[in-house]
Amino acid sequence: MKPLFQKVPVKLESSFSVRHDVRPNFGGIWHYHPELELHYIIRGEGVRFIGDNISNFSHGEIVLVGENLPHTWRCKEEYFYPDNDLDVEAVVIQFLPDCLGKYLLGLPEAYLLPKLYEKAKSGMVIIGETREKLTELMLKIAQAKNLERISLLISILHLLAESDDFETIAGGQAFYQSNESDTLRLNKVCNYTLMNYKKDITLEEIAAISNLSVTSFCRYFKLMTKKTYYDFLIEIRISHACRALVEDKLPTEVICFDCGFNNVSNFYRHFKKVMGITPLEYKRKYHKK
Repeated sequence: MKPLFQKVPVKLESSFSVRHDVRPNFGGIWHYHPELELHYIIRGEGVRFIGDNISNFSHGEIVLVGENLPHTWRCKEEYFYPDNDLDVEAVVIQFLPDCLGKYLLGLPEAYLLPKLYEKAKSGMVIIGETREKLTELMLKIAQAKNLERISLLISILHLLAESDDFETIAGGQAFYQSNESDTLRLNKVCNYTLMNYKKDITLEEIAAISNLSVTSFCRYFKLMTKKTYYDFLIEIRISHACRALVEDKLPTEVICFDCGFNNVSNFYRHFKKVMGITPLEYKRKYHKK
């Protein structure tokens, strides 16, 4: 099957796309495209899906998504409520590897760029001093025109290529071979799960949402995401538990049931399996940081 690419709109007078978005939410469409994407979240909270990884996002986060790496940012439920006063804000740069000329990547001085693009295929969360410097550059490029845009993009790529301030996101270089109907079906499954993760979701129920038999759905979902549906559901529940633990407004036992787990021991077991540490260790680690 041919892969479904999202067409990134680029103006005729531009070699790459820069957007400064302010809107009610980030939507939630699972998509990929041949352009790399540098995503700086100024305002907004929720769960992001990048490759085979499910994690929380919040304001200040900068992520570099590589070529054809599936991704989406799904805001918290309250961003979708009618008449709320919430909105999201982000600066997004989308560019093809050779957007500045196909000969640039072959220059000896630019040898770090292909290495950067290779690392980006698994997704990168930018941290530390590099993130602070990128914040300023991305706000500038959102306002820049003509040669200044190119100069700033080179500065951004220079900073990223020479920095070790990043954490890898996806477990592998995920590339999902799918057609449009498969992608739309997966979006439907993801959105339904995000809206209903607190309750028991049976395979029969989610398969019906997908218009597939249980056997066909399990095979389809594993093919698309490289994991079982229940693993996916648990990761979403754990990501919401992580946010609640950081906010520190509820006891861990309450968080357990609020995130869809039916007993505390089950919650602790799944949390340690997904995060590698206990909920208490996670909370201490975050607040210490």
